[in-house]
Amino acid sequence: MKLQTRGRYFVLDNGPFFWLGDTAWLMFSRLSREEASVYLKNRAEKGYNVIQATLVHSANYATLDGKRALADDDFARPAKEGYWEHVLSIVREAAGLGMFMALLPSWGSFAKNGQLNMENAPGYVRFLAQTFGGEENVIWLLGGDVRGDAAKDVFEMMGNEFKRLCSGHLVGYHPFGRCDSSMWFNGSSWLDFNMFQSGHRDYTQQYLGAWDDNDVFYGEDNYKYVLNDLKSCPDMPTLDGEPGYELIPHGLHDPSQPRWLAYDVRRYAWWSVLTGAAGHTYGDNSIMQFYKPQFKGSYGPVNTWDEALHDPGSGQMRHLKRLMLDYDFASGREASEYIAENGEKHFHKAALLTSKGFIAFSPEGEDIRVNTAALPFEQPVCSLFDPVSGVKSFAGHLEKGADVKIAFPDRRDGTRDWGIIIEEL
Repeated sequence: MKLQTRGRYFVLDNGPFFWLGDTAWLMFSRLSREEASVYLKNRAEKGYNVIQATLVHSANYATLDGKRALADDDFARPAKEGYWEHVLSIVREAAGLGMFMALLPSWGSFAKNGQLNMENAPGYVRFLAQTFGGEENVIWLLGGDVRGDAAKDVFEMMGNEFKRLCSGHLVGYHPFGRCDSSMWFNGSSWLDFNMFQSGHRDYTQQYLGAWDDNDVFYGEDNYKYVLNDLKSCPDMPTLDGEPGYELIPHGLHDPSQPRWLAYDVRRYAWWSVLTGAAGHTYGDNSIMQFYKPQFKGSYGPVNTWDEALHDPGSGQMRHLKRLMLDYDFASGREASEYIAENGEKHFHKAALLTSKGFIAFSPEGEDIRVNTAALPFEQPVCSLFDPVSGVKSFAGHLEKGADVKIAFPDRRDGTRDWGIIIEEL
């Protein structure tokens, strides 16, 4: 399992790799070994190939049966028995299912408050390298919902040490909400790919008077982070590592707010990928924290983790992954200039032109007007693509040289997002 980067995309054993991630921050402490197996098999069946999880998420971090990660919460003293064997067994099962584990050494708050620092972090990295260095399916994610300048010297040192000690592992950075790793680490030799967190706020929620307020704000337009990275880091992969989670409240903090639904998680995925992202990470409110009744839930979970395994958005991500692999997404470029009368906010239409076809997405099911004269197809034909079911449906021939309007049928279930594929006959 040799995962590398090649320009703006990932390659696995020299073949294209579409990062389809799931967010599993608390899996090592909230799941038994048997439960972890159920989770991994569910995600593998749905096409996920990267699982993002935290090694030390909070003080006294431990397995369900009390095996702690650190002795006396000291990063210089990883526990000798129990916890790390539990983690390693999960990492190895993921490998057997063809999945990578994107491991955060700690949640970002530890570096921000100085508990993980320049004195103890080198030893902790050495321990992690000794424990996981031989596991080919490991990716390292520094940060953990924190700004890079909160402890930049610590993150830079850790990144350099991981590259030195684990030369076969990719290293990235999971940033604070509405931020991007490129804001602090553009040009750092250890950073293999960029990751942004478009986050959980809607267009009206820039400032909520909460701990996670941030001046950087694109609202829900996560594709704008991709555009920025393609300008500043044109030869490096980028992806949304934390969009709005399925069934989490808008803005996180108030459970009475509307919830992000399957439609929303599809929109985030399609927008960013058709703009040029190298993949996408999905998240679910109950899955990321593996909510069980015996634990205090965060952000108002509405179901338990094992019920949330079957939330509809989680199964719909695979349709985008399959389509991108079928149409050689790694040869693609952002191509919204071929769409006339594009809109803003929820009416923005994203498009990607690859060696095999032109793919566009209409979140609200609005007509898409395409200038076929500019497209590199002599005999263009069009198919509709349903992001909900993954069904490609042939719609007919297009007139070359015309400004063609492509309309979408109404769905009785109320969903409204549609994709199109234009390709050579």
